[in-house]
Amino acid sequence: MNLAQTMVFVDLAGSTSTFEALDNAQVADVVSKVTQWIHRVVQAHEGRTVKFLGDGVLAQFKDGGKAIEAVVFLQQNHTERLRKWPEPLRMGLKIGIATGAVVERAGDAYGDAVNLASRLSDMAGEHGIWASGSVISTLNARTASGQLSPRDAHACGLEGIRYRALGVVPVRGLAQPQPVFQIEWSDDVTTDLMTVQALLQPDGSSALEERQPRTEIELAWLGFSKTFTLGNTPLTIGRIPDCDFVVGDQRVSRIHARIEKVSNSVVVTDVSSFGTWVRFSESPATDVALRRNECLLYGTGEISLGSGFDDFSAPVASFRVVSVSKDAFSIATARHAA
Repeated sequence: MNLAQTMVFVDLAGSTSTFEALDNAQVADVVSKVTQWIHRVVQAHEGRTVKFLGDGVLAQFKDGGKAIEAVVFLQQNHTERLRKWPEPLRMGLKIGIATGAVVERAGDAYGDAVNLASRLSDMAGEHGIWASGSVISTLNARTASGQLSPRDAHACGLEGIRYRALGVVPVRGLAQPQPVFQIEWSDDVTTDLMTVQALLQPDGSSALEERQPRTEIELAWLGFSKTFTLGNTPLTIGRIPDCDFVVGDQRVSRIHARIEKVSNSVVVTDVSSFGTWVRFSESPATDVALRRNECLLYGTGEISLGSGFDDFSAPVASFRVVSVSKDAFSIATARHAA
């Protein structure tokens, strides 16, 4: 039977490298304790743990509000706990959340919402929570219809939740790009404002797409900078002169990464041998590690090529994504009130 459910995929970031660096038994014990704790948090928020996937947990919620409350609780508490752990064991959480039809068989769950939650978890990066447009639109619909009153929103912890529209993002394995939102969970965030799309259409398209503004990205490395207009052809970053933006370091692959505009979003895709890392100026403590997958670029930040940001000698390029037409890229800014 098809049921509309909210699916949550929680994954421990960097567990593979942690197993390589430390005693396997020690790491396995930590992973087991963390995943069991996730299971208890899911139960406490009226959800169901569908299955354990090594260093990940797939969970299911009938109530999307409870799902968001649970994932925010997970990130806040786990991140605080990591500060007391030894550096090699500090494996943050990557969380994806999606609402949609789910088929349940023999205790397992199948469907697009399951697949999308898993992909969003991969793309969110360490300490991130990425939600599908269906999660946000369902909650907004419940509030508008009176099914979720301000008192109910406060009771389930949603009153102070902020989220940011990331645009319509291509998701590996899915035919159509998806509207994606980032849940702001950190108490360290100083602003109580959020940015939302001016209009989220039922079919997942944005009113912004109709204007087709010209988008540019500025890249800089070691004092050299260059601005590119993103069109139909991806721009390449790499070591060889044929690349659009050349970074001359041996850790950088010949063609290391692609940057392209897809459905009004700017996406960087790692195609390298040693990986790509992305971090944003607004959340410098959060890194997104890419290994043959992609990440949305917005605002300003940095891209580390061939080595992580913890390597002070890594070749790091800064980026800035801008729109030429201010009107075409205008977004509504409003306080989130459930």
